[in-house]
Amino acid sequence: MDEKDIRILKAAAAAGTDSAVAIHEHTGIPKSTVHYRLKQLREEGVVKNDLLEVDLSKIGLEIAVISEVYAEFGEGYHDDVGEKLANIEGVNQVYFTMGDTDFVLVAHATSRKMVETLVEEYESIDEVTRTSSKFVITTVKNETYPVNDFEVDTLVDALTDEDSS
Repeated sequence: MDEKDIRILKAAAAAGTDSAVAIHEHTGIPKSTVHYRLKQLREEGVVKNDLLEVDLSKIGLEIAVISEVYAEFGEGYHDDVGEKLANIEGVNQVYFTMGDTDFVLVAHATSRKMVETLVEEYESIDEVTRTSSKFVITTVKNETYPVNDFEVDTLVDALTDEDSS
């Protein structure tokens, strides 16, 4: 990955599109180069998909729930328990973490009843010893494209061996 790739990824994230025209307009990189580079980035697995961002509140999934899950320690438990948690309907993200908490989960729900069902499903997993869940009151920041949280120069410095000239 080089500076052009990073500039293309940053522009795609900022625009919320993989349109070669939009990226060209944002970066000045020729459309043919953008198209070719995006194709390469897809083949390398850097770009995973072309999904559009969805406003979850507009489709009724406006309750965000963040849960800490504590589990019994055992060989490979992070894979086994993590997979069981990930397979629960409504769970969007599962993180195995360091520290006191074993897993942090993010889920979206339509109602308090759905939240209650989620927590019951977490606790029905044999290895889970305890959970602690929180409702999100207000979302302060929810960046769909984390690359937007960095300046291009920061990414170039961190991710390439070349000068950013």
